[in-house]
Amino acid sequence: MRSSAVTITVLRMIVNHTPAGWQIIYQQAHGLLATQLAWHWQPFGDSDKWVGLLAAIAQHDDEQPEWTGHYGLTPAGAPANFTMKEFSLEQATGVIKAARFQGRWRSLLTSLHLSTLYESLRGQNKQTDAFLDEQQAKQKQWLKELKLSRKEAQSYYDLLHWCDRLSLILCRQELPEMGRSLEIYTGSNGQRYDVVVPEPGGPATVQPWPFREKSFTVSVEASTLSQLQFKDDEELASALRVAPIELLTWEFKK
Repeated sequence: MRSSAVTITVLRMIVNHTPAGWQIIYQQAHGLLATQLAWHWQPFGDSDKWVGLLAAIAQHDDEQPEWTGHYGLTPAGAPANFTMKEFSLEQATGVIKAARFQGRWRSLLTSLHLSTLYESLRGQNKQTDAFLDEQQAKQKQWLKELKLSRKEAQSYYDLLHWCDRLSLILCRQELPEMGRSLEIYTGSNGQRYDVVVPEPGGPATVQPWPFREKSFTVSVEASTLSQLQFKDDEELASALRVAPIELLTWEFKK
């Protein structure tokens, strides 16, 4: 007899509606795309900190727990986009616990990201508040132990946030049209960056240009589903396991 509780190992997805059905990009894949973007920046700071930054960018959406029940679908039976999911304290705790095995620097960057994402939830419940308080305390401890100022650490974290944001713009098909510009992120130093596609169907550019090469290409894998509705999570999971894989690419040019 089949159990009514189905375990699925993928929790969060970026879901795009297409003429053929659904395009699914796992958030872990989005993290790798963000790391590709960081790879093309001109490295700065010490090499150990740069490598730790790349690791934090690549793994910032990892440690998603297995789950059971009707969580992968909308009430209408469509795949649920990650923005429809509530904050998971379990996932956030898992991310910071995994980071500690790669050291204090990696932990600090990850903790700064969690604070940025979830500080707005403060006051909703005691468990979340305790988690946020712990992040602030740990950040102070790690800054002191690593002999870093908050400003220095923030300059690295700004790049993590920047790459996360641009990767989401790409994955969510949000590149602006008709030569319009879209803000990527404004860092703690006040520097604003915008993404623009000057010609329809042509390469994108970033203003001001922050990358070391004059042009490059980044990519991410997406699963394509032609079925629009699913009766339960098990049916969705089964469809994803056999779904065709499409490689999405974007060219950037100065």
